[in-house]
Amino acid sequence: MQAIEGLRGAATVTRAGRVRLEAASGPADAGAGVMCTPQTRFQICSVSKQFAAVAAMLLAETGQLDLAEPVARWFPGGPPQWQRVTLHQLLTHTAGVRHWGDAPGFDASQPMDLAERVALIQQAPLLTDPGTSWHYSSPGYLLAGHIVARASGQPYADFVTGRILVPLGLTSTSAGGVPAGAAAARGYRNGQPVTPWPLDTMPGTGDICSTVGDLARFTAAVHSGSLIRQRRFAQAMITPHATLPDGQGTSDGWMTCDGYGYGQFIGRIAGHAAYLHPGDNPGYQSLAVWLPGQAACAVILTNDEAADTEALLRQLIPVALDNGGP
Repeated sequence: MQAIEGLRGAATVTRAGRVRLEAASGPADAGAGVMCTPQTRFQICSVSKQFAAVAAMLLAETGQLDLAEPVARWFPGGPPQWQRVTLHQLLTHTAGVRHWGDAPGFDASQPMDLAERVALIQQAPLLTDPGTSWHYSSPGYLLAGHIVARASGQPYADFVTGRILVPLGLTSTSAGGVPAGAAAARGYRNGQPVTPWPLDTMPGTGDICSTVGDLARFTAAVHSGSLIRQRRFAQAMITPHATLPDGQGTSDGWMTCDGYGYGQFIGRIAGHAAYLHPGDNPGYQSLAVWLPGQAACAVILTNDEAADTEALLRQLIPVALDNGGP
């Protein structure tokens, strides 16, 4: 393994399917004396949205979902505003749905039945007219996960497991939290353990736990066409459907994010085209990056809420761009 300065967690870089870098450091569970390894499971936070987007594409391929259809079909008895919201808009953060903390009841840390949380999200007035502007919304992806469950006729976690995790052999990845008997890194804030969110009631938006190796394999599968087989749906994942507000990226322009596809920020890193998604849950941070020109993936998973993922990524990208041998 290689040392990555400032890493508390695990990181990997793959290129054309080969591991070019693997690193891990810091405690996975300080109280139990367990250290992080590349095989440690972490909450992957909002990188989970990529799984929800892929799940929606798989159902769209079979005609079970229509991305342009109003989502009111899946929310009977909901407010009239949902007649104007489509699944496409939920997946691109253009539906006008609010983010956590933006409305009463939008408290992700509060234990709540999924049906009750969905109802609260529906009842909140939209921030903007659907399709008119980009506003990042984790609750919008929770609704997308709910739609996947309704359309597939099975719980969201079961669909993701059967259609994504099992086919790809992601044996250290789980939806809806960590399986009974499996170990995972505890999240920390200022050196103290953080009470985790109830992931089993947040399908589609931040509920996946995984390792850096599994997440790298998933990322490569999304972009290789081996998971989403119909080209138009695979291409839709990385099409910039929405233009982002100014200021998305680093201050020096090393990383820019100009558009958003389905579960993908679209931009450039070190001058190279890039698709990426960051994430943060209490006690955790995550980042998954795909560089199409190099068929390279960089993944960072940490159980340190204050981790500087930009500084970590700057150490990984030269490895991803290097044309030399392993």
